[in-house]
Amino acid sequence: MNKIDIRTVDVVQYVHPLREGGSLPAIVKADDGFLYVLKFRGAGQGKKALIAEFIGGELARAIGLNVPELVFMNLDDSFSKTEPDEEIQDLLKFSIGLNLGLHYLSGSITFDPLVSKVDAMTASKVVILDSLISNIDRTAKNTNLLNWNKELWVIDNGASFYFHHHWENWESHLDRTFPYIKDHVLLQRATCLKEASIEIQKLVHKDKIIEIVSNIPEDWLLSESDTLSPEEMKAAYIQFITTKLSMIDILVKEAADAR
Repeated sequence: MNKIDIRTVDVVQYVHPLREGGSLPAIVKADDGFLYVLKFRGAGQGKKALIAEFIGGELARAIGLNVPELVFMNLDDSFSKTEPDEEIQDLLKFSIGLNLGLHYLSGSITFDPLVSKVDAMTASKVVILDSLISNIDRTAKNTNLLNWNKELWVIDNGASFYFHHHWENWESHLDRTFPYIKDHVLLQRATCLKEASIEIQKLVHKDKIIEIVSNIPEDWLLSESDTLSPEEMKAAYIQFITTKLSMIDILVKEAADAR
């Protein structure tokens, strides 16, 4: 089992915002010399979107999908002071501290369901992944997939695990299936669902889930409005994912029926 090793880097240059993203992510340069797409803790869904992005991305990587390297990114207060755009200025101000970055895939293009190619096994894995993590945002309208070097890359998992916006009733989500899978952009190409589910079960087990969740920065789990402690939240994420994995045959049947 490959250990995940999440690097922490410092933002040294704010390059430009990505206006097509609802949460106004940005391309930034880090002190390692690389460019990243920075997801801000101060954006709409806040730190919970970063947690969903992180867990979803590392689970995708664990099942053999292409995912840009994820890094923790320190942002200091110097950038908001020199930013003329008031909206971005506020976003930078509210995002001081640890954020999440995805390695920038230069020259990548957004996956287009009408012209982009993807093999059946990859499509099936993405569909099952999104069923497991309750990702409501991988549709034809907003694919959250890239083509880079003639391969499919999975990005933007921030709309997953939507139960964590209301911790008081999170356990009611444990035995639910995922009817939204009917809108998935890759569903029609996912013709290897059974084979993909067998492979996923071989690649992801409880130790891997615990390892991923244990890497969530403590700071992201602290909120005055949440009723659970950071440790209780981590335990909840682990229980949610392991429960969904135990239901994988039901989720696969639901996706197959929706096809």
